[in-house]
Amino acid sequence: MKVGFIGLGIMGKPMAKNLLKAGHSLVVCDFNQNAVAELIALGAESAPNGAAVAQSCSLIITMVPNSPHVRAIALGKDGILDGAKEGTVLIDMSSIDPVESRAIGAELAKKGIEMIDAPVSGGEPKAIDGTISIMCGGKKALFDLYKPLLEVMGGSVVYVGELGAGNVAKLSNQIIVALNIAAVSEAMTLAKKAGVDPQLVFEAIRGGLAGSTVMNAKVPMILDRNFKPGFRVELHIKDLNNALNAGHAVSAPLPLTSQAMEIMQALKSDGLQGEDHCSMVKYYEKLANVVVE
Repeated sequence: MKVGFIGLGIMGKPMAKNLLKAGHSLVVCDFNQNAVAELIALGAESAPNGAAVAQSCSLIITMVPNSPHVRAIALGKDGILDGAKEGTVLIDMSSIDPVESRAIGAELAKKGIEMIDAPVSGGEPKAIDGTISIMCGGKKALFDLYKPLLEVMGGSVVYVGELGAGNVAKLSNQIIVALNIAAVSEAMTLAKKAGVDPQLVFEAIRGGLAGSTVMNAKVPMILDRNFKPGFRVELHIKDLNNALNAGHAVSAPLPLTSQAMEIMQALKSDGLQGEDHCSMVKYYEKLANVVVE
């Protein structure tokens, strides 16, 4: 299958590589010409903008940072809409506001272009090995048609509902991850402040009800003082902002999400927005005057 792929960042580049490995033809587009060159070396073609991608491909995947970027790529000058034919399908794998997903989809539908929102979870390592989780919204028939393609990039591909539902699922995921990291950070800070080895506390509780994938992934990083980003604080701020906006739109109260957002905003104020989101522990360390290690 010939696929357009727009957005070759931390997640998009390995996802595109997995499509190439599976034998699909790609037309790629990104501001980062080094990333484009890397994909060309593996057999992809390149295009200068979304319109040119759409002229070459009837299926286009976008993987960009946030709602405004998707809107610009889909509807802006030299965007997908400018080059697409009726029947073109856009699979937006970015994590954006579901309200905006539906609005963009409605504009595309006026010209006969279909849209699926299919945000992902799992971070760069899972993007590389093709085991990310993909949460999909849109017409069920379209999901069924393109599920095999998505399974090349993901270990779990689940249909959630109509357009926008994929991003609701992703924002729900991001709320749970943020609150897990905050809880782990709070607990490990308590252990350290009380004079108990956080490593032993981790080992004692990880097999019980408190154990989680988040705990297993993030506590070792915290204890090793490894804050190299798998998922940056600034990106999680973006997701929590979208979650709060979506909550406000449907009158769903999100008090714990707002608290997690304030913690991450404090990290940003300290210049830590480029670190891994497990840097949430540094907020607690600063309050308690202790280092969890």
